[in-house]
Amino acid sequence: MVRAKTRRRRRSRYRRAQMTYLPQQSWLKRFRLVLISPLLVVALSLSFNQKQQGVAEPFERFVPLAARSPAWVPTIAQASLPVQITRHGNQVVLNGRRVSMPWSQQQQLLGIADAGLVSELGLELLDSNSPQQQPVSWFSDSLKLNSWLTKQYRYLDLASLQQQFGWQVELRGAELQISTPAAQITGLQQGAQAWGDRLVVNLDRATPWQLSENQGESVLAIDAQSDPKTLGRLQTGQNLTGFKLEASGKRTLLRLSYAGGLRPRVWTLSNPNRIVIDLRPDAMPERDILWAPGLRWQQQWVNLGNSRFPVVGLEIDPRQSGLSLRPMLSGTNNVGTAPLSATAQRAQGIAAINGGFFNRNNRLPLGAIRSGERWISGPILNRGALGWNDSGEVTVGRLKLQETLTVGSQKRLMQSTNSGYVGAGVARYTPDWGSSYSSIIDNETLVTVQNSQVVSQKQVAKAGQATAIPSDGYLLVVRADADAPKLLAVGTQLEVTAETLPDEFNQFAQVMGAGPLLIKNRQMVLDAPSEQFSANFMQEAAPRSVIATTAQGKLLLLTVHNRVNGAGPTLSEVAGVMQQIGAVDALNLDGGSSTTLYLGGQILNRTPSSTASVSNGIGVFIQP
Repeated sequence: MVRAKTRRRRRSRYRRAQMTYLPQQSWLKRFRLVLISPLLVVALSLSFNQKQQGVAEPFERFVPLAARSPAWVPTIAQASLPVQITRHGNQVVLNGRRVSMPWSQQQQLLGIADAGLVSELGLELLDSNSPQQQPVSWFSDSLKLNSWLTKQYRYLDLASLQQQFGWQVELRGAELQISTPAAQITGLQQGAQAWGDRLVVNLDRATPWQLSENQGESVLAIDAQSDPKTLGRLQTGQNLTGFKLEASGKRTLLRLSYAGGLRPRVWTLSNPNRIVIDLRPDAMPERDILWAPGLRWQQQWVNLGNSRFPVVGLEIDPRQSGLSLRPMLSGTNNVGTAPLSATAQRAQGIAAINGGFFNRNNRLPLGAIRSGERWISGPILNRGALGWNDSGEVTVGRLKLQETLTVGSQKRLMQSTNSGYVGAGVARYTPDWGSSYSSIIDNETLVTVQNSQVVSQKQVAKAGQATAIPSDGYLLVVRADADAPKLLAVGTQLEVTAETLPDEFNQFAQVMGAGPLLIKNRQMVLDAPSEQFSANFMQEAAPRSVIATTAQGKLLLLTVHNRVNGAGPTLSEVAGVMQQIGAVDALNLDGGSSTTLYLGGQILNRTPSSTASVSNGIGVFIQP
C-alpha cells in the first residue's frame, strides 16, 4: 500500500515535469534523475527570464528531456553545459550611434554580419579557402574569425576583436552595444604616387571608420577626436581637388573630392595605427573568398588589349547540397521595380544578380522568366537565355516559345505569351502572369477564354485598365489586328499548342532570358540581327552583368565595370573578357545602371547610392 502511494506520487511529479514515468529500479536510473532535474530547472529559469528581458527573437523553445530519443542519456560533461540559446537582431549601438546591422548569437558565439563589419567598422575581408573561418585585416596583419551562416547573412565572431582591441560588447534587449576605446587623430600625411595620391591618417589606437562615396566625392568618418587647427591641411591638386576636416563630437569627418576616374581605396596598418586612403583609377582590390559551401566571391582585373577591366563575381556550384538558384521578381502581377538588395532580402536570398530587360516606364519584364516550369514572362525576339534545374544541369542558347492558335481550320502564331513586349497580333496572358492583366496600350481587344471557349470580348480604349485572368483559362489580347476579333467571337471553340525552340529548354524548370548570347562552347557568337538588337546597342560602352558557365560545371554571376581611365565594355569587349576568364558559355544580362551584384547584405560591385531599381533578378538561396 505504501509502495503504491509512492508510485502515484512519482507519476504525478513526472507528469508535472512532462516526463514519461519509469519506475526507478536501479541506482543508474536514480542517477539519471540527478542529472536531468538541474537541467530542467536551468532551462525553465532561462525561459522565464527571456520573457522578462524582451529580447529581439525568442530563445529556442525548451524541449522536455522526455521528448528526446528514449536512448539519449546525458553524460556528466553534457549535463554540466549551459543551455544553448540563439538570438538575433538588426540594431547595433556603436560608440553611442545606432546603426542598422544584423547581429546573431549562435550558441557560445556572438557575431555581426560581415557586410556590417566592413561598412560600419572598416574591416577588410582577406582571401580564404574555408567557409568556417574568415581572415580579416583591421589595424593588424590578419585575424581569423569564426563564421556561421543563416539563410540571408554570414556572421563573423567578435571574440578575437574584443580580446585584441579591447572592445566592450553587451547584449541589451534587442540591441547589441559595442564600445571601442576612445581614439585620437595625431596627424595627417600626403604623398604623390605614380597611380594617384596617398593620404594617411595617423591614430593613437585602432578605431572604427566608415566610408561613403558619391560621384567624385567621399566622406571618411572616423570614430576619433581631432583638432583640425593643429593637424594642418592636405594639399589639393590634379588628383585631390578638395579637402575638409571637421570635428563632430567624438568623431572626425574627412571630406574629399577628387578627379574623375579616381576612387578611394581605404585600408589600415598597425604599429603605428594608420588609415590609408589611396586615390587611384584601379581602386578595386582583388579577392578570392570561399564565402559559403559552393559559393566563392572573386574580384579580379582582366586585361583585354590595352584596356584593364574590373570583374566582380560569384562562382556558384549548382550541385552543392542546400544551395539553389531561381528567378526573383521585384513586384506583383509582374509589375514593379525595386533595388536588387531589397528584392533579395524580401525573397530571403543570400545572393543575387540583376536579370533580364524590362520597360522602365510601365515596369514590365521584357524577356523569358520561367520559374518552377511556369512562364512568368515569355521569351521574345529569339533572344539568348539560360536554363537550369536542381540537378546542376545548365543549357544556354537562343530561345523561342512558339504558340499556335487554332480556330477551326485556321492557324495563327501568337505574337507573345505573358510579356510586356508589345507588337501587332494576338498575345496570350495566363494565370502565371498574375490574377489580372492591365492593358499596356490604347485600343486593345480583350478576349476571355475558359475551357477552350471564348466567353467574352471587349474593347479597351485606354491603357491601364485591369481585367481579370480566369484561373481556368486565359486572356487573349489583340493589338493592331482588325481580323482577329472577328475570328474570336463569343462561343468560338479554340485550341492553343506550344513548342519551345530549341526543345532542350523543356527539361529546365528555371529560365532567365536577356541577350545577346556572348559565348557558346568557348566561341564568341555575338549576332545582333538574329536577336533584334540595334547596332547602337552593340557599340554602347556601359557596365555589364553576365551569367556564364565553366568547364567544371560552375555558374558565374559576373559584373564588368569601367576600364581604367575609360568607359565600360562594349558587348564584344565583354565577350572577350568572358573568354579571358575561361567561360564555356556566357549570356549578357541587363546592364548599365541595372548592373548589380548582391551578397549577404552588401552590394559588391558599386556604391549603394548608385544602384538602380530593377524588375527581376537571379537569386541564390541557401539552407545552412
